[in-house]
Amino acid sequence: MDKFCQAICAFSNDVSGSEKNGYLIIGAHDNGKLSGLKVDDKLLLKISNIRTDGNILPQPVMTVEKFTFNDADLLVVEVQPSEFPPVRYRGHIWVRVGPRKSVATEAEEKILTERRLSNIHTFDAMPCLGTTIHDLDVKLIEKEYLPKAVAEDVLAEDKRSIEEQLASLGFYDLRYNCPTNGAIVLFGNNPERYLHGSYIQYVRFKGKDRAGDIINEHKFAGNLCRELPKIDTFIETSIAQKRPIPVSVLREETFSKYPYWATRELLMNALMHRDYETNAPVQFYEYDDRIEVQNPGGLYGKVTPENFPNVSDYRNPFIAEAMKVLGYVNRFSRGVYRVQKELVENGNGKAVFDFSLVTAFRVIEKVSDKYLEEGFGAETTQETTQETSKKSPRKAQEKPKKNRRRNSNNYGK
Repeated sequence: MDKFCQAICAFSNDVSGSEKNGYLIIGAHDNGKLSGLKVDDKLLLKISNIRTDGNILPQPVMTVEKFTFNDADLLVVEVQPSEFPPVRYRGHIWVRVGPRKSVATEAEEKILTERRLSNIHTFDAMPCLGTTIHDLDVKLIEKEYLPKAVAEDVLAEDKRSIEEQLASLGFYDLRYNCPTNGAIVLFGNNPERYLHGSYIQYVRFKGKDRAGDIINEHKFAGNLCRELPKIDTFIETSIAQKRPIPVSVLREETFSKYPYWATRELLMNALMHRDYETNAPVQFYEYDDRIEVQNPGGLYGKVTPENFPNVSDYRNPFIAEAMKVLGYVNRFSRGVYRVQKELVENGNGKAVFDFSLVTAFRVIEKVSDKYLEEGFGAETTQETTQETSKKSPRKAQEKPKKNRRRNSNNYGK
C-alpha cells in the first residue's frame, strides 16, 4: 500500500508540468502480461479509500476502475494533477521523473509551491495583506504543527527559514511576504484583528428559544491551534454530561445528554467549512431541548441540498488539511454518517440540517430521550404527587410508597 500511495502522491504533484493524468495499474507484469489477479470488492474499496483516509494531503483527485479479461482482472487508478501542490504522503513529497519516483528535492518542492500560488482560488490560501511573520505564533507552529505535518527525517534536514517552510505547506505567500488567511486563522496571535468573525460564540439559554435568560456564555477566541483542544474539553466536560441509567437490577448503561463525538464533529465541521470572509462568528447555542450550531456560509461548490451529505466540497481546503494533521478530523467524507448513527444510538434522534438560511448553515441536535429517562423526573413526580394529594387523599397515601421504591434504584439523583 505504501508504494501505491507514493505513486498516487507523485502523479498528483506532476512536477514535470505535463498536465496529464497518471495511471497506476495493478494486475499486470512489466512485460504487459496479466498476473492472474482477481479484483474483488474488498480490493476496490481498499484502493478507493486512499483518497479519503487523510494520509495524502491535500486530497488527491482520482478514480478507480476494474477491467475484466478472460483470465484475470486489472485495477486501474487514474490520478489528476493537483491544483494545490505540493501533495504529501505521510509528510513526504513524492514526485515522478520519467519512470522513477522519489522524494522531492528542495528545488522541485519550490516549483510545486510556486505552481500552487498561481492556482489560488480559495480564501484561506490568499495572502492576508498587512500582516507579517510576527503576527503568527511561530513557537506554536514549530512545536505543535510542523512535527505532525512533516516527516521527522525531512524536518531534521530542512534548513530553510520558517517563511519558506510555511510557504511549502500553503500558509505563507512569498510574493507578498505575508501569511495567508488560513495561517492567521490557525496560528495567528490575534486572528480577530484581521478576520473579525473568527471565533465561536457559545450561549446557554434558559427555555426553548432566545427569549429566555442567558444561563452561561463563553467566547472561544484566538487561533484554532490553541482553541481546538479547549473546545474539545468543553464539549466533553460541559456539554456531553454522561449519566448511568439502570436497565435492570444489576446492570446499567451510560448515556450522554449530547454524545461527545457527534457534537464535537458537528462543531469541527462548522469551523472547517465556514466562510471566514464575513464578520459573523460560529454560533453554538444550547437550549433546554436542543443544541444549534450555525456557521456563516451556506452549502459550497458542488454540494446541494439534494446531494448532501453524499457529495463533499471544501471552502477552506488548507484549514481542513491542518485540522486533519492536528487530529480533529479523522477521515474525510464520512463524518455525517457516523454522527447520525451515534445520535440515534444515544437516543437523540438524527440531526436536522437546515439549508433554508441560504447565507448560513445550521444543524440542530436534540437532547437525548434516554438521558432524560427515569431519575431526572423526580422533581416533576413530587409536584404531581402534591397536586394529587389535594384531590384524592387515598391516592396520595399510596404515591410515596411507589416513589420510594422507584427512587431506590435512581443512581442519577
